[in-house]
Amino acid sequence: MSWLAREHTIAPPGFNRWLIPPAALAVHLCIGQAYATSVYKTALVEHFDASLTQIGVIFSIAIVMLGLSAAVMGTWVDKNGPRMAMFTSALFWTSGFLIGSLGIFTNQLWLVYLGYGFIGGIGLGIGYISPVSTLIKWFPDRPGLATGMAIMGFGGGALIASPLSTQLLRMYDTNSDAEGWVASGDSVGMLFLTLAAVYLVYMMFGAFTIKVPAADWKPAGFDPSTLKSKPLVTTDNVSAKNAIKTKQFWLVWIVLFCNVTAGIGILEQASPMIQDFFREADGSTAVTVAVAGGFVGLLSIGNMAGRFVWSSTSDIIGRKRIYMIYLGVGALLYTTLALAGAGTTILFVFLAFFIISFYGGGFATVPAYLRDLFGTYQVGAIHGRLLTAWSAAGIAGPLIINGFLDAQGTPGELTAAAYQPALLTMVGLLIIGFIANLMIKPVDSKFHEPKTAPESGTSTKEPAMEA
Repeated sequence: MSWLAREHTIAPPGFNRWLIPPAALAVHLCIGQAYATSVYKTALVEHFDASLTQIGVIFSIAIVMLGLSAAVMGTWVDKNGPRMAMFTSALFWTSGFLIGSLGIFTNQLWLVYLGYGFIGGIGLGIGYISPVSTLIKWFPDRPGLATGMAIMGFGGGALIASPLSTQLLRMYDTNSDAEGWVASGDSVGMLFLTLAAVYLVYMMFGAFTIKVPAADWKPAGFDPSTLKSKPLVTTDNVSAKNAIKTKQFWLVWIVLFCNVTAGIGILEQASPMIQDFFREADGSTAVTVAVAGGFVGLLSIGNMAGRFVWSSTSDIIGRKRIYMIYLGVGALLYTTLALAGAGTTILFVFLAFFIISFYGGGFATVPAYLRDLFGTYQVGAIHGRLLTAWSAAGIAGPLIINGFLDAQGTPGELTAAAYQPALLTMVGLLIIGFIANLMIKPVDSKFHEPKTAPESGTSTKEPAMEA
């Protein structure tokens, strides 16, 4: 496997750094399928005769494993480079679909937990962090733009996966023309097999086109000393081991947890949510399955656009200010959605779109926030450890919304009022995150690496972790 090692991925002189974002997108667009699980969620509820909470556990396990694998493997990714990480991610992610399909065909829910949730989740975590620190190294002059480019693919994954999955389910299910159609379990199993094959090809493309910059490389005309003039931006470095000892790390952890928990509930429930919000008194809904699938795709656009637009904006107004928007304005939007979202579909879609754009923006901005606070040295490993907040949110978000909904009634018969307790709970979380963000200050110099440790990633304390 030496052909996957870092030394075989160092870019030659004159390499165009703009060739790197497509490689990152190839991986993130594939693993971003995780946001399209609501398309077949009802189908799995009926197939396994399970509750929303039981099926929601699949998504929760995947997100938990994403955060844990990113935390555990972050230093390994830094040491071995993005190509080996992307290759490994592809194997785990596609294997998760294969094992998950076996669980569906044999009616064994635990195999779906193991496959898509546990094994696929490991692929999610490794694939998620693999290009992020590499892009930060390629774009030290615009770290927000860099992380936005890397992570917007994860948010946009459902933009492709949602309509593709809907069409494949209709193709594989002979009863797809029936009124009130819900896909069969076998059609979901076939969908999983198809996605495994398609995603393996695209992720391997990303793995074999990614490159890392040479240790002494920097963009033409870039002066690192100009970064110090920006609030909260340091030119010093903090190791991953020391970063978790700072209060700044844990404040950012709280910020990310609150922002993610609030957004993940909508994403995980998106397809049935819009149908429930506009359910008539007789139990029928004004929103068809096709329209609900389109709504999931629209949210993916908001998720993807937010990751690029808001993260790029943070390069101008600063990371702390942009999180004040994510959390403060987000709380107002959630309150409006809970109390007036069922007024018109236009208002509902508008609110949900911007809420999810803030959710995506929070993900894309946080690596740059970490770079500002802790420097470029081991930022990938620090980012991996921070993603344990995503693991916690992956449990909390679905449990909050599914727990409230299970207590309110039967899936397929719920109305907008059933969502109010969950949505107002999310408002409270966003307010907590807003306060935590206000408390973030520069990191104390006692946590900095010695001045002899260069920006490229070498240190007198620990081995080099360049990308």
